[in-house]
Amino acid sequence: MGDIKRKRKLFSRPKKLFDRARMDEENILIKRYGLKNKREIWKAKTAVSKLRRRAKALIGADMEEQQSFFDKLNKMGMKIVDVSDVLALTEENIFERRLQTMLVKKKLATTAKGARQLIVHKNVLVDGKVVNVPSFVVTKDLEDKISLKEKKVKVKKVEGEGENLNTDDTDDTDSDKVEVVAEETKDEVVPVESEVDEGAEEITKEVSDGEE
Repeated sequence: MGDIKRKRKLFSRPKKLFDRARMDEENILIKRYGLKNKREIWKAKTAVSKLRRRAKALIGADMEEQQSFFDKLNKMGMKIVDVSDVLALTEENIFERRLQTMLVKKKLATTAKGARQLIVHKNVLVDGKVVNVPSFVVTKDLEDKISLKEKKVKVKKVEGEGENLNTDDTDDTDSDKVEVVAEETKDEVVPVESEVDEGAEEITKEVSDGEE
């Protein structure tokens, strides 16, 4: 089974919990990006602070090592050229690369809350795979591979049409299964009907819409 991993916090709470200016800014971000709670903001701030620490540690490093770090951030769509660009990152840069925000940008959802609902209900595909995490970071390679799952629509038959179909089927089967037996006595022709299966099978069709 392996060793048990220790659960660590992915964010750090602000030192002043009841700071009016900070609370107003966080409320604006929650409304703009459709966040669930303020923990998502604190997680993004923690991620940005880690990137900044990494950039500061690479100031005296080789250019190749710095460029490899910049390339990783550029794949995420951050547009990083040098260390100063990494130090200028904010939590909004992280929110802009979320799957929830990308759905609104691509007009697959009208609002951020609606985009979150689509993702949580497993109706969003990324590169053909279902992703149900709204905070999923979309890289540049996956931007054009976001789509909605196709819906299967069941078409129910109309009662009147179904009855007509059933009556027509029974008439056809009756006419097909009628056997004419000629009796030699009195030169009379007597039609004898064979047994006909009672009832008709229900007709159901499934129509699938194309992918968006």
